Amino acid sequence: MSLPIVIINPESGGGATRDAWPKIASDLATHFGAFTPLFTTGAGQGIELAAEAARKGAALIIACGGDGTISEVANGILAAGTSAELGILPSGTGGDFRKTLGIPSRSGEAVRILRTGRTRQIDVGKIKFQTEVGELESRYFVGVASFGMSADVISRVKERRTDWLPVSGPGWLTGRATFGLAMAQSSLKTEAIRVTIQLDDDPERHMTVANICIANARYFGGGMKIAPDAKLADGKFDVVSIGDLGAARLITNAPRIYFGAHLGMSEVGHMLAKKVEARPLSKDDRVPIEVDGELPGFLPATFQIIPMALRVRCPRSSRSKI
Repeated sequence: MSLPIVIINPESGGGATRDAWPKIASDLATHFGAFTPLFTTGAGQGIELAAEAARKGAALIIACGGDGTISEVANGILAAGTSAELGILPSGTGGDFRKTLGIPSRSGEAVRILRTGRTRQIDVGKIKFQTEVGELESRYFVGVASFGMSADVISRVKERRTDWLPVSGPGWLTGRATFGLAMAQSSLKTEAIRVTIQLDDDPERHMTVANICIANARYFGGGMKIAPDAKLADGKFDVVSIGDLGAARLITNAPRIYFGAHLGMSEVGHMLAKKVEARPLSKDDRVPIEVDGELPGFLPATFQIIPMALRVRCPRSSRSKI
C-alpha cells in the first residue's frame, strides 16, 4: 500500500498553515505513521503535484490548506484520470467545501476522519472560460463558481486591502469576518452586472444581478450558505441568482444569505441545471469569475456538471448531508 501523499500550501490562511504544520504533522503521524509531505511554492503547483502523485499510483492524496488548495489537488487527481481519493485537512481562510462534507476544522478531528472515514463519489463542475489574454481554458471545481460582486469580494480578501480593516495582518480575523467585511465594502463600491444566461436547453434570459452562483456544494465566501439545498451527488448544479438589491438592502439581508434563509426573497432566484452558459450582455464588459475561491478569468464561460467524477474521504455520518 502506498503512503498517503499530503500536499501542503504553507501560505494558505495568510501563512497560518505554515505555523500550524508541526501540530498537523504530529496528528497525521499519530493516525497514519509514515506519510509523504509535499509543499507548494506557488499558485497552480498543487495541480502538478497531485497529478504526478496520482499517476505514480498514490491511493490517497490529502490537501492541506484552504478551498483553493483543495480545488488544485482535486484538479490534479481529475487530470490524471486515476482512482486516487481526495482527502481534506482544512487550514485556510474560507473552509467552505469542508462544511458541505461535514469535516471539522480541527486538524486532530479531520485526520481521524481521513483514517476512519468512508469513501464517497461526488459530482464536480467543469468550467470553460476566457483568460486575461483572451485564450480559452478549462478547469474543474468542487464547490462553487460565481460571478458578480463575489469576484470583487475574493479580490479584496486575497489582496488583504487595509482600507476596510481597523487592524491588518494575517490571522487577526476569522474567515467569516474577513469575508463579511469584504462583502460590506464591495456592496458599496460595485455595481450590478448585466448578463445573458442559458440553463441546459432553455431559452436565453437577460438578467441584471448583483451575483450569480453555480453551486455544486452549499457554501462559499467564508461560510455563506448560498445554496442550502445543494447536493454533491445529484448530477445538477444549484444556480442561485441575487438581484440588484442595492447596498443597503444587501447589507441588511446579509445574515439571511449567510445562514441560507434567502431563497424565499423575491429578488433571489433558484434553479437546477446540468449546464450553464453565461456571457456579458455587452461585449465591451469584462466580468471576472470566481471558482473555488480563485479568480482564473472572465466571462463568457460554460459550466458543466460531471457526475460522480471524484472519490472523497468523508465522515461516516455524512450520507444524508451529501
